Amino acid sequence: MEIIITHKNADFDALASVFAATLIYKEALAVLPKSINPNVKAFLSLHKDLFPFKTPGDVNMHEVSRLVVVDAPHWSRLDGLKDLRDKTNLDIHIWDHHKVSGDFCASKTCIEDVGAAVTLLSLQLKRDRIPISPIQATLFLAGIYEDTGSMSFPSTTAKDARAVAFLLEQGGDLSMIKNFLRPVYGPKQKDVLFEMLKTAEREKLDDHTVSIGTAEIEGHVPGLSLVVDMYQDIVNVDVAVGIFLEESRDRCLVIGRSTPDTVDIGAVMQVLGGGGHPNAGSAQLRSISLKDAAAAVFELLKGNHSASVKISDLMSYPVFSVSPDKTMKEVALLLRKKGCTGFPVTEGSKVVGIISRRDFRKVRKESQMNAPVKAFMSTKVQQVNLQSGIISAVKLMVREDIGRLPVIEEGNLIGILTRSDTMRYYYNLLPD
Repeated sequence: MEIIITHKNADFDALASVFAATLIYKEALAVLPKSINPNVKAFLSLHKDLFPFKTPGDVNMHEVSRLVVVDAPHWSRLDGLKDLRDKTNLDIHIWDHHKVSGDFCASKTCIEDVGAAVTLLSLQLKRDRIPISPIQATLFLAGIYEDTGSMSFPSTTAKDARAVAFLLEQGGDLSMIKNFLRPVYGPKQKDVLFEMLKTAEREKLDDHTVSIGTAEIEGHVPGLSLVVDMYQDIVNVDVAVGIFLEESRDRCLVIGRSTPDTVDIGAVMQVLGGGGHPNAGSAQLRSISLKDAAAAVFELLKGNHSASVKISDLMSYPVFSVSPDKTMKEVALLLRKKGCTGFPVTEGSKVVGIISRRDFRKVRKESQMNAPVKAFMSTKVQQVNLQSGIISAVKLMVREDIGRLPVIEEGNLIGILTRSDTMRYYYNLLPD
């Protein structure tokens, strides 16, 4: 077995690198860590049918003969691979843009000083003339744009630019990049920033100005990287470090930012057990007062989209539905015949439930396949009105991690909005 893996708390470069590698290593399984950035999680919630993956717990590590590692220089950055570290005769391939001394004993390495790991893989796809879809090209663009600050970080190279040009030629959509890389900022973030500013001080370090801001947080607070970005702008310093204490979990989050030609923040964070790039990095420290690296948190679908596009323009209709009394066996055959992942369950024109492939996981005995759908369907039905906006519908899909929304008018089912329909909205096409 071959698997492709990346670092914990996977960002867009990590995600893009994994799926770019699947095009090179055609027999390999994409494996993502349990911890992924919220913006990446939102992307996968909408695109999981196009980018299937496993988690480390799904893989029998004893069967793995080749490990392809992307965007990670150390074993400690990987999740759930303890059984592989000491395995003999394990063929390891590395694709990375972190020019640091790693601890993998690899038979093949492709490590170059470029802005993003997916740049190296994209250029390999170009050399090998491996076809990629516009949606794949868009994901790979997101990885490059995130790690290069939209091609503005000093770490950006000509190879990154060439990779971007190639991906645009393949139909990559830059408007989507803006949507998925736009960070969240709300009351929670505002409160954290205010706490940091109350104790803000500027100090001279050689020829640079430095400021360290601290704040206590409760639970997960997204967008802390944006808070540090704003803190750096407001305090007007060359180097800004945010230290966030989460006492309930006995850890500190440390996030740093620096301007070009000042401090290599990535190197500093690496010493703390984290990582990053010359101008941005993060780390996590436990059982100590104030430190960890929380990766940037982003929110989906805040971009400007054409208001002229309505749900009625995208939804599928007429809707194929099943009755609550139809057997699970009959529904399974219908799902296979129609190539669908789920159906609304209706009584007349009223939606009473949703039955999807995931509901079949509840079936434990063969005899239960003769049971009625109403025994296994999801009765908590998320739905949208015909007048609802596309963005709010997509956000609902992301929040509830569902692949279809019944469209209701005056209480009656008139259509269904699926992930595939949202693809048409964002990309105006679907891959083969």
